[in-house]
Amino acid sequence: MSRWAPRVTVATVVERGGRYLLVEEDRGGPLSEFNQPAGHLEPGETLADAARRETAEESAWQVAITDYLGLYVFTAADGLVFHSHAFVATPLAWLDTPLDTGILAAHWLTYSEIDDLERAGRLRSPLVAQRLRDLRGGRIYPLAVIRER
Repeated sequence: MSRWAPRVTVATVVERGGRYLLVEEDRGGPLSEFNQPAGHLEPGETLADAARRETAEESAWQVAITDYLGLYVFTAADGLVFHSHAFVATPLAWLDTPLDTGILAAHWLTYSEIDDLERAGRLRSPLVAQRLRDLRGGRIYPLAVIRER
């Protein structure tokens, strides 16, 4: 018997001077899509380690994870369920490394610019905007709410 298992992912909301770090992805459609740096948890990683790694791989930014934004449950159009752990981070250094396959560029965008992308249907999922609204609304938690290892 197969057991249902949601996909465990991480996402990182990074703010710098009133702008937010988003990555532009080629998803095979006519237009690119925008997302926070995000990806899957790898075996042996903590959630925060995965968030740091994915941010570096997708945006070439080294970050310090500062807070936990929450667990976001999302069911994709194909029926896959994702448990996305979102983190808040501060940028530390640009790494000048190649971006992951499928990532076209990393951008620092204002909330207004991201709102325009949402209206145009260019955000990868509704979670992108929801995470930003939650952060801007002060809905953050200390990292100690996560117990690992």
